[in-house]
Amino acid sequence: MSATTDFVAAQAENRRNTMLLLVALTALAALVGYLIGALLEGESSGALPAVSPVGVAGAGLMAIASIGWSAISLAVGDRMVLGMAGAKEIEKQDAPQLYNVVEEISIAAGVPMPRVMVLETDALNAFATGNKVGSGTIAVTRGLLNSLNRDELQGVVAHEMAHLRNLDTRYMVVVGVTVGLIALVCDMALRTMNWGSTRSSDRKGSSGGGILIVILLVVAILAPIAAKAVQMAVSRQREYLADATSVQFTRNPNGLISALGKLAEKAAPFPGVSRATQHLFIVNPINQFTAKTPALLATHPDIADRIARLRNLGG
Repeated sequence: MSATTDFVAAQAENRRNTMLLLVALTALAALVGYLIGALLEGESSGALPAVSPVGVAGAGLMAIASIGWSAISLAVGDRMVLGMAGAKEIEKQDAPQLYNVVEEISIAAGVPMPRVMVLETDALNAFATGNKVGSGTIAVTRGLLNSLNRDELQGVVAHEMAHLRNLDTRYMVVVGVTVGLIALVCDMALRTMNWGSTRSSDRKGSSGGGILIVILLVVAILAPIAAKAVQMAVSRQREYLADATSVQFTRNPNGLISALGKLAEKAAPFPGVSRATQHLFIVNPINQFTAKTPALLATHPDIADRIARLRNLGG
């Protein structure tokens, strides 16, 4: 089997897994909305309906809110991230090798030339942002420019170009907004739970409502945790996909393998990085993850595993 065939298969599998995770997250948000709506209807009528119209409306409202929040984030999110990170746009004469590499990979990827930015920090890292392929940005740190050779730089740029072509930044905005929405609504539900319990206990024949309160209590506690786990899983899947796509562009897995080894040793926090943006970088600038790191905490796969997969693709 050829290397190209293996890369295509890996990308297809990761896309399927990502879509399944996004569907699961959306279903979780709808479940939270339905339970809250059904509880409100039960409280007003004193009986738990078999199918709650108010619950259905609640599920729809959660979906609409998620779409609305996502649209706003997609419209201004990239500018906010670049501003927080302190990224400065450069021209070709400012960093000729970087600019040439981005031009080469842009042609190989078949996407418009993105803006090129540099973060003035000695830490080694890079990220991409943009809500559509034609308006992307690739940003790298000064430390990365000073530490990587051309093949390694090409591997990193190709990884970030893969994120732009695969619209990973759009995926992560939508996932992040949905996770935040679920956490916010569940927190509100928990805060009003005592009020709902008291009212339910005062109503005769409201045992169904009482059961629903218990179910909602469990969901309100577990849903944000499950949603966060899904967010982390999506982020890890996109990193695997970007690694494989990077090698498609460069035809040289050794560049990215070598770069990941250096990044594993020298990635570090720097001003402008936060927990809200840590998942965007090629390696997490705040935490290092290993195969033993709990999945709920890991925004990125274990670097050793990423390197092993790169070596095995096409093997």
